[in-house]
Amino acid sequence: METKEEKVEQGVTRIQPGDGRSLRVLGELMTHKITSERTGGAYSLFEVMSEPGNGLPPHVQHREDEAFYVLEGEYEFLDDDGHTIRIGAGSLIYVPKGNLHAHKNVGDKPSRMLVIQTPGGLHERFFEELGEPATDETKPPAPKDQPYVEKLVTIAAKYGIEIPPPPGWQADGKRRD
Repeated sequence: METKEEKVEQGVTRIQPGDGRSLRVLGELMTHKITSERTGGAYSLFEVMSEPGNGLPPHVQHREDEAFYVLEGEYEFLDDDGHTIRIGAGSLIYVPKGNLHAHKNVGDKPSRMLVIQTPGGLHERFFEELGEPATDETKPPAPKDQPYVEKLVTIAAKYGIEIPPPPGWQADGKRRD
């Protein structure tokens, strides 16, 4: 006999506003909306809320494609050629695996977007390992100290995410002379 939970897993799923597990990752609020477990590994979907000036550093995902659909606010995206693109609500950016990219909220209030990764699963595990449960609406800044950056680079590598060193720095985190 099927339980109610099994029926939900196999059928249509409805996610209400505010539903989903929320984590603070690099200062952003990331809420799991659809996990890879629900999609048979096909994709994962997150809602991301970024404070003004906040975003993710340049990185390359070697195992999954990613798309960003802006719901509110304005973001600036860095592409593989080093160009920046500003987009607002209703705009979509698609990033195939293997391409350098980054995003940052360039507005003066919080911005929100939906982020999908395909196949799903890797980002979910990356966010779980790196992030902390979001228990309230506090807005902590993104950590930038060296031990956290080293942790970020190490954990990212486990999930096929490369975070190149900033200009003037080596891959081991030391400044070039």
